[in-house]
Order: sequence, then C-alpha cells, then structure tokens
Amino acid sequence: MTPTPEGTARAKKAWETIRKKKAQKQAEAGAVIARASKAVSEIFETKEAHEAQVSLERDLQAALRANIGQLETGLSINDGGKERTGSSGGRTDILAIDANGQDVIIELKVGTADRDVIGQTLQYMGDLQQATGKLARGLVIAHDFTARAIAASKPVSSIIELRKCGFNFTFKKV
Repeated sequence: MTPTPEGTARAKKAWETIRKKKAQKQAEAGAVIARASKAVSEIFETKEAHEAQVSLERDLQAALRANIGQLETGLSINDGGKERTGSSGGRTDILAIDANGQDVIIELKVGTADRDVIGQTLQYMGDLQQATGKLARGLVIAHDFTARAIAASKPVSSIIELRKCGFNFTFKKV
C-alpha cells in the first residue's frame, strides 16, 4: 500500500503536533524546576537559615574549645574564651598557642569551605602579626573543602592547614 499525499500530510502534521506538545511539556517542567530552585535558594538565604548556620558554628566552636587537645597535642586556648576582632575587621574564631609557643588562628566553617576561607585566615594571621610582631599559623576546620579551597591552600600549606572534622558520639549508661 503506498501512502497518499493527503495521508503523508496528516502524518507530518500529527508528528509536528506531538513534537510541539513534547517541547511544551519540557518547557513547563523546566519552569517548575526553576521555580523550585529559586524557592530553595530563597529559603537558604533567609535570616533563619543564616542564624542556624551561625548557631551551628558557635556549637562547633564551644565543642572544640572544650576539647582543644583533640585537635593537636599541646594546643591550648589563648583568647580568654572569646572571639577576637582584628584591626582590619572580622573575628578570629579561636586563638590558640601550640606546644612550641606559636600562635595558631583556628577558623571554623560549618559545611563545605570554599577558597575564600584561605584569604580570611591569612587576614587574621596578618592582623595578629601586626599586633604582636610574631608569625602565626592557621588551622581551618570544616566538614569538607571544595577543590578550589584545596588548590588555594597549596601555596600556603606551610602556614595554613586544612582539617576535616567529624563527630564521634559516646554513650554512657545512666
């Protein structure tokens, strides 16, 4: 059976209609995904989300202050238990002193740290050097680090060390 010109035209029109509907559904799905993505971004940019992140960082800071020896043997807190504001702005999360008497700037990040944490830590180290005349080293503690953060730390790896943190729960019978 050979197709008639009318049948071929109807088939072409049917396929064209199917392609248009498929494209329309894909566009609608893309719009839904875009709206959902925007909503998620707005949620994470809310004041409450920022406050939750700050709260988590404070909890991490308190836990580390209470267990500073787990980070490094001979390390002790040297900031009176409070964050210190540097001359160029910003607050050092923890200032410690190591077993050799060298100042150690400890910067904490909840979640994954990006390359800007390297500059931030160098800034705090520079502020401390200006105030004391002594060289300091830095420890950056985060759950994880982006590839950009790791790459940025390579040239300064002799003075800034990246460390991943995790949690280890203990349970005692009451």
